[in-house]
Formats: sequence, structure tokens, C-alpha cells
Amino acid sequence: MEKLTAQQVKDYHREYNLQSWSKQGGLNPIPVEKAEGIYFWDYDGNRYADMSSQLVNLNVGFGNRKIIDAIKQQAEKFCYMGPSYAVESRGQLAKMIIDRMPDNMGKVFFTNGGADANENAVKIARMFTGRNKVFSRYRSYHGSTFGAGNLTGEPRRYPLEPGIPGFVKFFDPYLYREKIPFESEEQAAEYYVSKLREQVIYEGPDSVAAIVMETITGSNGVIIPPKGYLKGVRAICDEFGIMMICDEVMAGFGRTGKMFAFQNFDVEPDIVSFAKGVTCGYVQLGGVCVSKEIASYFDDHMLSCGLTYSGHPLACAAGVACLEFYDEANILENVNKTGKVLGEILEELKEKHPSVGDVRYIGLFTSIELVKSKETKEPLVPYGKDPNGTMGKIIGMLKAKGFMTYSHENMIFVSPPLIITEEQIREEMVKVDEVLTEVDKMI
Repeated sequence: MEKLTAQQVKDYHREYNLQSWSKQGGLNPIPVEKAEGIYFWDYDGNRYADMSSQLVNLNVGFGNRKIIDAIKQQAEKFCYMGPSYAVESRGQLAKMIIDRMPDNMGKVFFTNGGADANENAVKIARMFTGRNKVFSRYRSYHGSTFGAGNLTGEPRRYPLEPGIPGFVKFFDPYLYREKIPFESEEQAAEYYVSKLREQVIYEGPDSVAAIVMETITGSNGVIIPPKGYLKGVRAICDEFGIMMICDEVMAGFGRTGKMFAFQNFDVEPDIVSFAKGVTCGYVQLGGVCVSKEIASYFDDHMLSCGLTYSGHPLACAAGVACLEFYDEANILENVNKTGKVLGEILEELKEKHPSVGDVRYIGLFTSIELVKSKETKEPLVPYGKDPNGTMGKIIGMLKAKGFMTYSHENMIFVSPPLIITEEQIREEMVKVDEVLTEVDKMI
């Protein structure tokens, strides 16, 4: 293969690639030469800290030797085998995932990533219940393929509209922006659950197949459900025979300090979608876990789901090694320890900076919500718009300091690899403090 210069790498990217979620003119990508741990370097030797785990998926950081060796070993045996064959890595990974799930879970259907995991989760719920309607929340992102894009509630669904019939949206328990002054989280949960139950009744409970939620809303603000909320949704599902689907694509595999985010809230879903942290991007993989009841239903009913690369042997080998690494490296312990430090720093930033309206955090899953005024809570940029490129400028200021992350709406996300140390967190968050001082001058 031709050895390219840094400029050629950049030029080829701009000339031949369509870059996602971007206007293609004026792109200026960093040409990456190497990466290790939480850092990567450009061809000029500049070091960048990956403080978003790329797309909140690179949980184990770059260069994990255990995963790399597992991929190599599988490649030496064979790289691909169709989904109908029994393959060691495929069966082993499925068992390892089920072993980490609640006792009600039975089997796994593997997909290529998060979007098709959510699409197949919806298909399975519809087949199992014989119903067609699916509820999901406004501040949600479940993928941008046609089905997952209709499941999505935020503006990235707009290019898919008019959408597919049967997708119904409901409101998130977004307490920071709620106008009702609830006395407690429990009171807020009771309100939101009662409104959801009312909406289910208005839609016709016998027509509702599933209620789909990111267990913790991810790219729309790391919105953590109030106490009792998920149990209340579980009760609605039990009452009306609706499948509770937890989207754990972003929040799963240790990100919140538990192996799966729903384990923070003492509930058992019927269906769980996952991706990202199962292989940390070393090879792409997603999947759907279904309850034993659903799994047994398909013993004598056709599972009308299929993908050429379902349970790809290389991806599953990476997944086996990844899950083993989580255990061997005591990743959950590190997430809870370093997450506590990060949470304390975020609270200090909120207290210090007029531009910080709210901070939300659980484990190493966090966001900083920027406002023009703490009193009015007016967002730094309006919902769904950034006419002056304000958030892009802020991310650019962080980039100039070697702190790499992304923004969405009026929020900056800090979700570093789960291997990060306390010292690395403190070093990098100084840069956020410095940039927020400049943001304070903008409001």
C-alpha cells in the first residue's frame, strides 16, 4: 500500500469521503498517525486526549493488546462464517453477554451496530406481541437508518420525514428544563409516568408493541431518569403487555459504573439493544438481548431477522477479549473511582462559571449544559440550531488545547475511555476550565 504523507491523508479524506453530520466544504480533519491509551497523535507529533471515547464507544482506549491479539488469532482460523454455522467466538460471546444480564434474559441476536440493533429490537417486539405501535422519546437518538431514524426523536429524524406510521413520541423527564417545580425526584417520576400511561391509553394499549428508551439519554444531554421513573415505565409495560426496550448502545458496558445502565435502577427490561462498548470499535458489532419468554416464542415461530454479517467471527472474537478485559482490569471499579473525581470537578465548574447552567454525570458519562443566563436557563444556542457556529467554536478552543470531544445542542460531552486515571482527568479538565472562562465572556 502506498505510504501517504500527512497532507495526502487529509486531501484524500476531503476529496473522496463524505463525512457524516458535516457540511463537506471547508472540512479540516486531523490526519492521525498513531494512537495509544487515551491519546492519539497527528503527523506533526501533536498529542490529543480522546475525552469522548471517540463516539462514546472506545471504552478501553487505543491499542488494547488483548483485543488485537484475539482478532489476529481468529483471522488465522477464518475471518468469516455465515450466521447459520456454530462458531466458537460467536457462541462464547453470546453466553458471556447473557451471563452479565438479569436472570430473565435468554438469547442474543447479533447485528452490525447500534442502529440495526434498535431496528431489530423493534421488529422482534412487533413479531412477539402482534402489535404495531412503538413509543420513543423526543430527546432520543437511536440511529439514523430509516427505521432507527424514525425511532429517534431529535432533529436528526427530520430528513426521514414523512416517517413510518406507528412511531409515537413522548416527553423525557428532563428536570432541569421542566417548568413544574417538583418537590422531589419521586414526584417528578410519578408525573411523567402518569402522563405516559395516559398517552398509552389514548393510543390504544392493545396496539402498542414497545416502549423504547435510552436508559440514560446519551447524545441529547446525559439525562438521568429520576428515582422511580424506570420502575414506573416497567409497571406500565407489565399492565398492558408492552415490551420494555432499553437502548444500551451508548450507556452499556461499564460507562455508568454498572455493566449495563438499567442495573442502576433495579429494573429488568424485556429487550436490550447494545453495540459500541461490546468491542469498543475494534471491529463493529451490535446486538439485541431478548427475554427467555421471547426467545422461547421463536422456538416455533419464524424469527424474520437476518444480516449477512450477524455475529461476524472477528467481531465476536474482539467482543470476547473485550469483556474479559473489563473483568481483568477491574474497569467498573475504575469507572466509579474516576467518575467520582470527574463529578466533583464538574460541580466546581458549575459553581464557578456563569455559562454553565447544569452538569449531569453518572460514572464516566457526563455533559455540561451551557446557558446565556443561569436565572432564565436560556440555552447558549437555540434547540436544533447554531446559526453562528458558537458550539463549533467552543469545541475548536478545546481542540487547540488537545482536548478532543464533541457537542450537541448547547452541551459539551465529557465521556473519556474507561481506563482513564485520576491524574489524566485532572490534567484534561483544567483545559475545560480555561475554555469555559472564555465562554463566560461570550454570554
